Amino acid sequence: MTATVKYDEVEVGQEIPERTYPVKRLDLVRYAGASGDFNPIHWNEKFARSVGLPDVIAHGMYTMAEGGRFVTDWAGDPGAVIDYGVRFSSMVVVPDDEGAEIVISGKIEEKRDDNTVVVALTARSAGEKVLTRAKATVRLA
Repeated sequence: MTATVKYDEVEVGQEIPERTYPVKRLDLVRYAGASGDFNPIHWNEKFARSVGLPDVIAHGMYTMAEGGRFVTDWAGDPGAVIDYGVRFSSMVVVPDDEGAEIVISGKIEEKRDDNTVVVALTARSAGEKVLTRAKATVRLA
């Protein structure tokens, strides 16, 4: 595959429209199974509260993965992402009844001569920034 976004069609400062990713407890249980991270703070409300958390929280890597999904959906090719990194700044709290949402947007921060761009991501949940220094380097067509 090749990225569907064309290098010549993007500019520094260009915004990538935000997308909202719902998070339910079932998503966390599935992620636990896929990742092998069965820490009860990610699925057991009673346990999460007993260790001082406000409720069940999403896995940090789940949140990071949603950022990666945002970039690959935009680029049109998962293989186009050649570097990706984040820092975790807050938790995604996932109440049992309504779940949570992760809202992600992006901006072209740098356009390099080798057909790559650096995309800076903003990820929020319940009004809080949940990822910082979130950047992906993407090779475009």
